This record gives sequence, C-alpha cells and structure tokens, in this order.
Amino acid sequence: MSGPYVIRGSVSLPEAELMWRFSRSSGPGGQHVNTSDSQVELRFDLAATDALPQVWKDRALERLSGRLVGGVIAVRASEHRSQWRNRETAAVRLAALLAEATAPPPKARRATRIPRGINERRLREKKQRAETKRGRTGRDWS
Repeated sequence: MSGPYVIRGSVSLPEAELMWRFSRSSGPGGQHVNTSDSQVELRFDLAATDALPQVWKDRALERLSGRLVGGVIAVRASEHRSQWRNRETAAVRLAALLAEATAPPPKARRATRIPRGINERRLREKKQRAETKRGRTGRDWS
C-alpha cells in the first residue's frame, strides 16, 4: 500500500482495521484473468473503530446508515486488471467516502431581502420585453 489514507486533517485510515477480500473480477481480460483474484472488497468496521473522533463517528454512522451492514462499510473495486491498483482504488474511495460523511454540516443560509430597486428594474425590463414581443404579432398585417 502507498502510505496512510488521510480522511481529513491528521486522521487517517488505520491499516490494522481494514479487512480485505479478493475475488475474481468479471469483464474482459487476458489469459491471466481467469486465475487471478483481482476484484477487491475493502471492509471497515465504522461502529467499532477508535481511529475517528466520537463526533465524526456519530456523524458518519448517521449519514452512511443506508450503506452499513452491522456497522461495517464495504467498498468494491474491479476497474483495473491488477489487484494492486484495485486495492489502491478501494482504499482511496473509502477514505473519500468517510471524508464526505464526517464533514461538518454546511452553515445555515441566512435569508436576505431583494432590494426594492432591483425588483422594480426586473419588472420594468420584463414589461419592455413583453411589449417587444407583443409588437411582433401579425395583427395589423392583413
């Protein structure tokens, strides 16, 4: 593997808590494809990990609840013919998924009023446009 996969800040995926499973990949390939286990399934026990701060963990458990099976999240990769590249892809995908799931909620939007001058100008331009289009009708062309 090429180093730790950073989720956000100084928090990264602990290598010891990653569970790997390999199987034969479907799709096209060469002579080697029927004998190699190149598809990768990476599993991470989100409910039991201590690598994430508790706030992040709660947030991720809530946001990923539809993808979790017994508190474990699974990511598959089979795009490449090489098991090594599929391992890299799966780990990066898991790190990105956890980074998105643990991100703080966006700031609440503060409602603002549209200034009266802008609204009046918009309505005035709208009436001018309607008048221009009304002038294009062929009522007077007989």
